[in-house]
Amino acid sequence: MNNRAQARSRLDTRLAPYRRLADEPRPHRGWIRAIRDALGMSSTELASRMGVSQQSIPALERSEQRETIKLESLQRAAHALGCDLVYVLVPRGSLDDTVRAQARRKAAQHLGRVEHHSRLEDQAVDYLGSVSQLDDLAARFVDRRGLWTEPPRSESQGSGPQGSGPPPAEE
Repeated sequence: MNNRAQARSRLDTRLAPYRRLADEPRPHRGWIRAIRDALGMSSTELASRMGVSQQSIPALERSEQRETIKLESLQRAAHALGCDLVYVLVPRGSLDDTVRAQARRKAAQHLGRVEHHSRLEDQAVDYLGSVSQLDDLAARFVDRRGLWTEPPRSESQGSGPQGSGPPPAEE
């Protein structure tokens, strides 16, 4: 297992407890308002604890609802409410699965271009050979630079940027 694969594995382990929280809906009026109400804290009291005007609290709560709140503001509100702000990106699946799926998509794009040119030259590739080639190429794309680079949108632009071919074989 290489360094990136180990890093993905360690990070997946660290993120596992947060995965169940990713599906939890945010309160309708936002976390700030929900916690403030649960604590029985008025907007005037929250404003005083944050060192801002009372009028800024409804704006703060609206910005959270609209998902435009700044992290700094959310952190200050959390502190004033006696809370910790936990900021974490939670992958929808394992990081390794995400990388492997992207490598497979990238390999399929590359092989699609090759297959198209082969058909033009009347050199068809059989299905099992294609699957085998796809799996082999996808494995070579994992942990290579350019994995997340998208190909050009138009085929009329040529066969892609310099270095868009398959990665070199591992030694």
